[in-house]
Amino acid sequence: MAALPVYRWRLAPDGYATRRQRAAGLRPGGQDVAAQLERPRRRRGPLIAYLYRVDLAKPVRPMTPGRWAALAKANAARRICPRCLMDAGYVFPSSLGTCVPCNSPSTIARSA
Repeated sequence: MAALPVYRWRLAPDGYATRRQRAAGLRPGGQDVAAQLERPRRRRGPLIAYLYRVDLAKPVRPMTPGRWAALAKANAARRICPRCLMDAGYVFPSSLGTCVPCNSPSTIARSA
């Protein structure tokens, strides 16, 4: 097997895309990795992204009503605070673990 071509960050030729670059509405569609993209980092070594050929890509599958419903349910679950069981109206940070009012020092002192 031949080695994959490796390109530096922002220097890959046209015709390649990563899996996440869905602006064109495409997905890899089962094709093998065609090249690698390396982004230099100071401490942990290079960040590697795999590139796929755009001409072999397939269109992204459309969202079905069932997928839309599952996505809405998952996002709603991320907005419900486990402490007060209220919908916060936003997805609270996982570092907090609760909504901002439940995590503030005055609320913690009152509940203790």
